[in-house]
Amino acid sequence: MNKPFSDEYPPLRYFANYIEKVETEDLIEALTNQRTEVETFYKTLTDETAAYRYAPGKWSLKELLGHLADAERIFAYRALCIARGETQPLPGFDENTYVENARFDELPLASLWEQYHTTRLATLALARSLPQDAQRRRGNANGHEVSARALFAIIAGHERHHLEIIEERYKQGLKD
Repeated sequence: MNKPFSDEYPPLRYFANYIEKVETEDLIEALTNQRTEVETFYKTLTDETAAYRYAPGKWSLKELLGHLADAERIFAYRALCIARGETQPLPGFDENTYVENARFDELPLASLWEQYHTTRLATLALARSLPQDAQRRRGNANGHEVSARALFAIIAGHERHHLEIIEERYKQGLKD
């Protein structure tokens, strides 16, 4: 599955920023490589270190991993709906409310890792199963017309965004 053309997602910087962060044209490759990158980082953490926040009011590393799983579930669901021809608009979500209500910090890191890992495996299985016409099918998600494959690119770009934040803001604090 290749990255989408620019007419497959809204001409808003939000969408373009995520899609531009995808490091390869092959979305399956990008999603597979990121899974390894996330696994490599999170396996260095304990439940205690995964509770780290780089600033007051910012998500902990546990909350960030939970957010990645939740957002991916939502984006993949949207991709599934659109690929299957859903014509109803799909709702947006408030990621801060989801994180708050999930109470990820109360869960063992192993449980959060399992959620992330199984979600990514399901996303990859779905992406691999879609014929090209379904990948390019468009629908309405969060008030915007978008193709199914653009949503897979957004999953990869969204995760890249958070991996950059981990690198820039979390890792130094973990060293101190």
